[in-house]
Amino acid sequence: MADIPDTLVLRRHRDLQGKRNEAWLRRGLLVTIAAVPLLALFNVFGQRPHVETARADAASLELYAPAHLRGGLLWEARLTVRARRDLKDAVLELDRGWMEGMSINTIEPSPVGEGSHDGKLVLDLGHVPAGQKYSLYMQFQVNPTNVGRRGQAVRLYDGKHLLATIHRRVTVFP
Repeated sequence: MADIPDTLVLRRHRDLQGKRNEAWLRRGLLVTIAAVPLLALFNVFGQRPHVETARADAASLELYAPAHLRGGLLWEARLTVRARRDLKDAVLELDRGWMEGMSINTIEPSPVGEGSHDGKLVLDLGHVPAGQKYSLYMQFQVNPTNVGRRGQAVRLYDGKHLLATIHRRVTVFP
């Protein structure tokens, strides 16, 4: 059997004499580190989508998107407009929180027009006949340095007349 190295003292390093409390500190730290993936399994930091709906007499607006994101994550939002009466000029207005710290990869189907109003993204969907639905898919990627909470309200207009609004907040984890 090899000799014990000069820098080791068996009572202290092997038997942990005088370090019993430090062992519990190490175990507690290990449990804390192991808790992070366990919490992720229960969707605490997750990307599970949620459905939010706003209804009006003329139309309803539904948003299907996650409310919790992580840096670098690719994710999708689906906006569905269900017209109860003819919408001559359906327009979606998305708050700045949809673009801040996010890369918009694609918007399908492409809106008739795109613009900006007071720093908000405006998507012109065109005519949506009564009884029909229009689904818009947007794919995003979260920029890795984007951390925090921000508003992501969505408004549905028919021309300049506000029909429905969904207020939501998104949380971005590192």
